[in-house]
Amino acid sequence: MTKTHAAAAAAILLAALLVSSCAGVPAPATAPRLAPPDTGWVARTLRKMTVEEKIGQMVACRFTGEFRNADNAALRELESLVADAKIGGLILFAPARVHETAELINGFQKLAKVPLLMAADFEAGVANRVTGATLFPPLMALGAAGSEDLAYAMGRITALEGRALGIHMTYAPVVDVNINPDNPIINTRAVGADPALVSRIANAFIRGVQANGMIATAKHFPGHGDTSLDSHSLMPTIEADLERLEKVELFPFQSAVEAGVRAVMTAHLAVPALDPTPGLPATLSAPIMTGVLREKMGFRGLIVTDALEMAGVTNSYSTEEASLRAILAGVDQLLLPPEPAKVIAYLAAAVRDGRIPAARIDASVRRILEAKAALGLHRHRFVRIEDLRRLVASRAYLEQAAKTFESATTLVRNEDGAVPLAVAPEKLAILSLSSDFGDYYAGQAFVSAMRARFPAAPAFYADGDTGSEALEEAFVQASGADTVVLALFSRLSDRKGSVDLEPRHVDLIRRLAALEDGPAVVAVSFGSPYFLRRIPEVDAYLCMYRNTPETQAIAARALAGEMDIAGRLPVSIPGLYPLGHGLELKRKTP
Repeated sequence: MTKTHAAAAAAILLAALLVSSCAGVPAPATAPRLAPPDTGWVARTLRKMTVEEKIGQMVACRFTGEFRNADNAALRELESLVADAKIGGLILFAPARVHETAELINGFQKLAKVPLLMAADFEAGVANRVTGATLFPPLMALGAAGSEDLAYAMGRITALEGRALGIHMTYAPVVDVNINPDNPIINTRAVGADPALVSRIANAFIRGVQANGMIATAKHFPGHGDTSLDSHSLMPTIEADLERLEKVELFPFQSAVEAGVRAVMTAHLAVPALDPTPGLPATLSAPIMTGVLREKMGFRGLIVTDALEMAGVTNSYSTEEASLRAILAGVDQLLLPPEPAKVIAYLAAAVRDGRIPAARIDASVRRILEAKAALGLHRHRFVRIEDLRRLVASRAYLEQAAKTFESATTLVRNEDGAVPLAVAPEKLAILSLSSDFGDYYAGQAFVSAMRARFPAAPAFYADGDTGSEALEEAFVQASGADTVVLALFSRLSDRKGSVDLEPRHVDLIRRLAALEDGPAVVAVSFGSPYFLRRIPEVDAYLCMYRNTPETQAIAARALAGEMDIAGRLPVSIPGLYPLGHGLELKRKTP
């Protein structure tokens, strides 16, 4: 057996013991805090690194927080990237569970020569990635609630739960200004369409995150809100002039920088007003990353790319070329480059042959090490598994999340007092309409909650694959009711291309609303508030901003008059309602 094979075998054997060996590692008794970095440790660590090790620090790879046997090929590959390629960080994706995630992180940290910077997209709290943690609504719901206190509390709980699991950095908040109703990938992930509102809510979230020991990340620079394309599939272009960019897209980023945000994520989109190079995404642009973000806006923290596996980059550049260009542009960390070991070797060769100045690499690695030192990882990198039951998804955290969901509920239209519902149970019909394929029972929790209040109400389910005959049957059944309640679903997901409603569902709704002496039609959006553009004929329209069992239960309470409604639209619905519109409704007295 060669020394290389022996080392690999030893690493695999060690990994098999990690779950048991890391569980009892002591952790600090106090809550995590971000502190001034230990510059001595940073300098010593940087000085000892080879070129390959420095490049490795600038790479972060994907992992999922699910159980894997020690022989699992994917786990062994990750272990090799940590122990041998010496990558600087890992990024958590679903599927993930609380204990498995923490145990895996402890295992990876034990293999790492330099502590790993662990990150995740916690835009809606830790449960955005980890089943069993606390789930919050998307940021647009925070915009609807308009409360900095709620935003701060969400950031605080996200940080405390994330650090308990071993995650040090969240790729949130989204500070894009969603001024394009057809945006297929930002939409409800953004706070709203008003740059001042976006800044106010996002900065409160940032304070909550960073005051409790986690690094927050403002994204997607220089702004992804005014696009109708998904950069996972294509490279969008922002056509706005410099004056508009400064007032809208750049405003929340400048505000976040001034608020002390410690990281910024790039966007894979072209912005000709900032860099006229044809077809060049902002991620790879020195005038944007260095000229605007570093020099003009004064940002001194970490710049991380959006995923380098996305087509907004890969359609025009190889991974190696994109990585080289991103570093030359001023980026510090490369997220999810395909074939990371190959990228590290390529970039190390580029340093040695002079294509990348050594000082450019040292500057980024120093910032990465400073972030790790500020997190205290050079002193303690492990988490206590036995503390998770106390620190994750406590009753207080869940109650805070429920309060946030409730506060966001927005009543946009209410003709003739259709809400709260005042109808005999047998005269109410419920239609659950999902525009996604394979999501037939999307509204099951809503139907159950409604039937608890209206036991005799018939219910109909449809998804994007439901045929015309079944939809016609639903129309006939619903047309005989006094009130029809519509639960509307369309998932926001990468590479889907749209968050709009299924055209056949739109036709069904319009036909119901057009019936002479027909039922009152009450629509509930469990996703984009812009659904109303397709069905302006409905009598009442309620926005919940996200589809979860919690929002479905809250919507039933709101329709039944069991809670106050006070949310305000954080976006405009073109041709119908302005930003800030919302009808207040007090709960019915017993």
